[in-house]
Amino acid sequence: MTGPVREHAARWYRPRSLRGQILLWLAPWILVGAVVAGCAFWASYSALIHTFMQYQMEVLARSHAAGGQGPAGTSDGGDGRDAGHGVEPLPLLSDTNILDWGAFAVQVWSADGRLLATSRPDTGVPLQAAPGHGLLRTHDAWAPGWRVYTAPAAGPHQRRVQVLQSEKFLQEEVAVRTLYVIVPMALLVPVLLFTLWLVVGRASRSLRLVADEVAQRDDRSLGAIRMDRVPEEIVPLVGSFNALLARLGEAFAAQRRFVQDAAHELRTPMAAMALQLENLRPFVPAGDAQQQFAQLDAGMRRARHLVGQLLRLSRQEAPVSAQAPPAPVDITALLRDCVGQLMPLADQRRIEVGFAGDGQVAVHAAASELRSVFDNLLDNALRYTPEGGAVEVRLHCLDSGAVVDIVDNGPGIPPELLERVFDRFFRVPGNDADGSGLGLAITRAAALRQGLRVELRARDDGAAGLLARVHLPPLQPAPAPAPLLTPA
Repeated sequence: MTGPVREHAARWYRPRSLRGQILLWLAPWILVGAVVAGCAFWASYSALIHTFMQYQMEVLARSHAAGGQGPAGTSDGGDGRDAGHGVEPLPLLSDTNILDWGAFAVQVWSADGRLLATSRPDTGVPLQAAPGHGLLRTHDAWAPGWRVYTAPAAGPHQRRVQVLQSEKFLQEEVAVRTLYVIVPMALLVPVLLFTLWLVVGRASRSLRLVADEVAQRDDRSLGAIRMDRVPEEIVPLVGSFNALLARLGEAFAAQRRFVQDAAHELRTPMAAMALQLENLRPFVPAGDAQQQFAQLDAGMRRARHLVGQLLRLSRQEAPVSAQAPPAPVDITALLRDCVGQLMPLADQRRIEVGFAGDGQVAVHAAASELRSVFDNLLDNALRYTPEGGAVEVRLHCLDSGAVVDIVDNGPGIPPELLERVFDRFFRVPGNDADGSGLGLAITRAAALRQGLRVELRARDDGAAGLLARVHLPPLQPAPAPAPLLTPA
């Protein structure tokens, strides 16, 4: 038991359903695509904003260098002394003290490296030796530092301008903008997967409808499958299946034609042979010859019965379109008619046939199919009931609905063979009664097509014999006629 469980658990990554396979393959690629798109946006936006900020720093440095004066209120104070004269360079500080988040800090330095003026005195960033852009780290190697642009001096004794901006500001700006892009994409992924689930489910629903339609087909209904609700991807498959159904229909039709032609061709010579046997009967001498003649006559009757059953079987296996349409059928009248037609056989065997019916019962079915069911059951009962016996036909109602019971006092059927007798050409061993082994097979097939159920059981009173019960379906009410439209 553990083996199949382990195999099932090991194959979770290989689902058998089309929906599961599509989702299993597409979901990781969608997630990877979202991550790649987010990384690409982060890289491109980071490069864009850094390039833009560097350009702004250059413009700001050139503007201060051209003005020749530091920012207002941040020069030497007007006393002729430089603000930074005699002041030691401040140590590198963290950028958490920046008051205006993301603003530029401007420093003006003398030619000999003294700080003349600054817009942010708390930065403590010294003048860089080499002009251009650079990145300064704080004491913490993993903490963001400062983006620095040092403008080149216009001359050997000219002041130099240096512009600063917090690297943390740039990183958080890029991270926030990237988050604005990733969040909608992250929300879109489950929506996309759910939409994919619905689309595949709708497509598979149409496949299930086609499968249900195919499952309802049998050898009597081999028409083409409708193509209007089939997805275009499987139209060739359904077309090939329709072609196969057409070939099967032709093969079954050829088989039915062969059986019908053979049976029809056999009926005429067998009828002539039976007539000749009847003509020879008075001339058969007594003794062994008469006994052999009786065996020949019984074999001829059995062959004629078999030919008749084959014709009936071939008619029942015709396509549904060739069958008579269902209509309300009076079961009481039908049973009386069936009993009347089989009375010659009953009189020949001196069998008493009784009929008891509780009122009128009607079902919606094909009358020819119902007649086939009751004719075969009555014929079997008359053939297997010994001469001088009795057969009773009862029409009554149970809690489950109306039933027809055909009760005989023949040898009965062993319980283990009650289902086998419905197989074609199967006969109960030890029975010498005339029969072809097709009657009950024809009976069950016709009953199932009309929504009836045939049950064989021992007699309820404990006597020898067999009870064949046919469960009738309820009469379905006919649809109400459409109202007539009268002109206004």
